[in-house]
Amino acid sequence: MTLAADPPRPVAVAGPRPARSLLTARALVPPLIALLAALGYGLLGVQQWRSLDAPSWDLGIFAQLAKDYGRLSAPIVPIKGDGANLLGDHFHPILVLLAPVWWVWPSGAALLWTQALLLGGSAIPLARLAIDRLGAVPGTLVGLAYALSWGLQAAAAVQFHEIAFGVPLLALSLTALLRGRVRAAALWGGALVLVKEDLGLTVLMLGLVIAWRSHTEERSRTEERSRTERRRWGLGLAAWGLGWFVLSTFVILPLLNVGGRYDYTGNLGSVFDVFTPASKWQVVLMLLALAGMVGLRSPLLVLVLPTLAWRFTGTVEFYWDWTWHYSAILMPVVIAALLDALGDRRTGRAGDWTGTAAVRPGAVVRGLAIGVSLAVTATLGGALPLVDVLRPSAWLESPRLPAAERALDALPEGAVVASDITLLARAVPDHDVQWVHGPNRRVPQCVLVDEQAFSWSGAPPADVAAWAHEQYGADYTVTSDDGGFVVACRS
Repeated sequence: MTLAADPPRPVAVAGPRPARSLLTARALVPPLIALLAALGYGLLGVQQWRSLDAPSWDLGIFAQLAKDYGRLSAPIVPIKGDGANLLGDHFHPILVLLAPVWWVWPSGAALLWTQALLLGGSAIPLARLAIDRLGAVPGTLVGLAYALSWGLQAAAAVQFHEIAFGVPLLALSLTALLRGRVRAAALWGGALVLVKEDLGLTVLMLGLVIAWRSHTEERSRTEERSRTERRRWGLGLAAWGLGWFVLSTFVILPLLNVGGRYDYTGNLGSVFDVFTPASKWQVVLMLLALAGMVGLRSPLLVLVLPTLAWRFTGTVEFYWDWTWHYSAILMPVVIAALLDALGDRRTGRAGDWTGTAAVRPGAVVRGLAIGVSLAVTATLGGALPLVDVLRPSAWLESPRLPAAERALDALPEGAVVASDITLLARAVPDHDVQWVHGPNRRVPQCVLVDEQAFSWSGAPPADVAAWAHEQYGADYTVTSDDGGFVVACRS
């Protein structure tokens, strides 16, 4: 990466046709890649919605947040507990942007499509930069490697999370940085602190990289005043990121948390836990492979360290795996590192740790790096979620869907409902929902049980009305029992 603007080298062009072809590719290919990815991720969400697939309670939680923002009120989410303000769980004020989505389409399915558009749209700046730096064909391949990357697919498969907003912001920031637009990079990157509290550390690293590269640039390539301004932007961004990390984690979150604390401190283990089990190293190797291995020569790769640090010191096994949403924010970083290391065909220069505009790698190295980046997605093959979009059997509607809809119809509109995970998100638009296994003290008007929900660990209550009476101290009567879905309401 060269923050100073190198004088462009003339590009050998046989005539107007190649130039027009490149311009056409630059204009059309990135939006097409984005459309392909967004459509794929959106259709994956449709499949999950039709098949009653609910991998966690998160979609219900964020649907409840969107509902509250749509009513212009604080995000009080009973699924997390009585009076639980979700801004006291994780710091993600950017999710207020979901309010217009809820006004138009008040459904958990709308959040799935919103995430699909955000993930897919993030490919546009990166794919366009790849085409500019590498040419039409290799740039297109890198764009596809990003848009279909395993981290984005995993995020789509586990349904909506706030990180969906962070992915395009980081893509825009890193793209601007590689184009030498430090101010734009800082502004886009600075917004990451509104996505999640830990991303303040990522912003810190981004600012330090900008400052470092400004400091190490060859003086002959930029005016001292310009170098000083870039360094100030970098150090200012670093301070912004660190400041927001401290403020959000140690002040805002405990202040808004019902328990007066940051809930996730207890999930962190010892620094000695970083290195085991082996699944953590698998994630590292997958990241390096997506960066074509050559990405190691780019300082941008240090941006993965804050996320990997909290994940690998965490005691929650989901943090270590690649199959959840935790790697999505790393996808723009490793692809940007790949592009930085592969260099720019227009200048013949590439980024490295010295900041002296190293010579661009040769064609063989570039080809191998792009091939490795594509291979990590191809190797995972059938294990990747998007493959289901191409499987006709995956499009079969769940035979239990009509029974699920009848169970929802049996709930009085506006009622306080305690539900397990299966229909949690579906019940949110028309009801005041809490999780049936949660710490809520409110006595629900109705209880909705899916006897096949994984949250019961294979042992659902044999008598839902009796279980509800024991749980809440009120009398309940079963009002609907169909297809494994049981509704019991207060007598």
